[in-house]
Amino acid sequence: MDERDFFDENETVKAAVLNCDKCRQSETYEVRWLVRTKKKSLPGRADERDRARFAKAQSYMLRRDDFAQCKNPRCRKRFEISGLQSVVFL
Repeated sequence: MDERDFFDENETVKAAVLNCDKCRQSETYEVRWLVRTKKKSLPGRADERDRARFAKAQSYMLRRDDFAQCKNPRCRKRFEISGLQSVVFL
């Protein structure tokens, strides 16, 4: 079984305060996250190895956006989102 069979997926948007690397201005940006919540029960076609992996699995969020565009009208450059974790366990 694949890991995606253990989780329900949906996308969400969360606000984060980020600093532009070029102009050093901080602003609130909308960052997209993929939320994977663990299913209540394991699908019926699972074997013992899959049951052990399912018992260890936990819900988590993955950051979808790696870059943001500066909101300063004089800058408007893309910068890498480095101040946020890319994986967050729930």
